[in-house]
Amino acid sequence: MAIITISREMGTGAHAMAKELAKKLKYTLVDGSKIAELASRYGLTDEILERVDEKPPAYITAADRLQAEYLSTMELILLDCAREGNVILYGRAGQYLLHGVRNVLRVRFIAPFDERVENLAEREWIDPDLARDIIRKSDHQRGGFIHFYFDKDWQNPLEYDLVFNTSFMPQSSIVECIVAAAKDQKLKDAEEVAKLLLDDLILRKRVQAELLRLGKIESLHFKIESLDGKICLNGHVHSDEEREQAVKIAGKVKGVSKVVDNLQVMNYKPLKE
Repeated sequence: MAIITISREMGTGAHAMAKELAKKLKYTLVDGSKIAELASRYGLTDEILERVDEKPPAYITAADRLQAEYLSTMELILLDCAREGNVILYGRAGQYLLHGVRNVLRVRFIAPFDERVENLAEREWIDPDLARDIIRKSDHQRGGFIHFYFDKDWQNPLEYDLVFNTSFMPQSSIVECIVAAAKDQKLKDAEEVAKLLLDDLILRKRVQAELLRLGKIESLHFKIESLDGKICLNGHVHSDEEREQAVKIAGKVKGVSKVVDNLQVMNYKPLKE
């Protein structure tokens, strides 16, 4: 069946529906708790997850590179889970991370702002003014995260297959709609091709994460493409040494059988203040 991605506004009741959906489909729900459970296997701590999870960058050069490294590793967790199949990727821009994968059902939950505030205030037993501030911050962070890293507008309905306004439909009806859609034969027919594409996406992400982790390249001004174990590096670096390091690092990543070097060296001198 389909891989399901869920995009949600805070206060829509999305998490309760995601849990019910996972139960009905016998899927694994990959949410914040599941990511935290798997994080140590990938070298991530709770503190790191708190810093990067669905948050835009700090706009500080050194911190940016570090955040990009951690984010790439967290995305690798999501991709590895997706490769296993029968999963719901909850938030974390899964709909964009799996771009091009044809057996993905992209779902979005929305509701009027004031209703979301009321729902959060009742659920958490907090003051409505505090709930309003929390939801505004959440919307800003999640929207900024997606805009910066994927150059997308998370409110664009054309980015999703199903969009539910949770103020008008009962949760049980919404869950049943998604269950029916996930069992569509077209999504099932796309599974084999999707697995091959996911293998390429995972290998590409492993190479990216390793390049960021080792810090031998000042900035990744190049694209990483992959196909059947072959990695192709297209773009530019700042020195011959960076070019050699990029090819060397990529070649040592598990699963890489060959590296095609299409990198160009573009020297520059920093401007003096």
